[in-house]
Amino acid sequence: MLPMYRARPDRKDPMPAYAIAHLREAAPHPEIAEYIERVSATFEPYGGRFLVHATPHEVKEGNWPGHVVVIGFPGITEARAWWDSPAYREIAPLRSRHIEGDIILVEGVPEGYDPTATARAMREALPTE
Repeated sequence: MLPMYRARPDRKDPMPAYAIAHLREAAPHPEIAEYIERVSATFEPYGGRFLVHATPHEVKEGNWPGHVVVIGFPGITEARAWWDSPAYREIAPLRSRHIEGDIILVEGVPEGYDPTATARAMREALPTE
C-alpha cells in the first residue's frame, strides 16, 4: 500500500476537498433531470461548486466507461456535511435509482505539496535486504 499524505491537524488553512463520481451510462429519465436541476442548491451552502460536469473525458490508461463529475469544496468537513445533509439525502435516490456509479470524497493536498516526501516514505517502508 502506498504511503498516504495526512493533513496536519494544526493547519489553519484547510485544504480543498472533492466529491468525485464515476457514473455509468444511463438512459435519460425524468428523475435524473430533476436531480441535476436540484443538486447545485444542495452543495452551494457548503461552498461547493462543479469543477467537472457534463464534459467529455479522454481515457489514457485502462477503461473508464461513463461520466466523471467533480465537485470542489473548501475542505473535507464541508464535503462531508453536504453528503450527509438532509437536502442531499433527499435527492440522492433520484440519481441512484437510475445510474450506477462510484462516489468518493477526497481531501486535496496543500499549496506547495512536495511528492518527494511521499517517495521518501515509500522507500523507508521497503523491506531491507
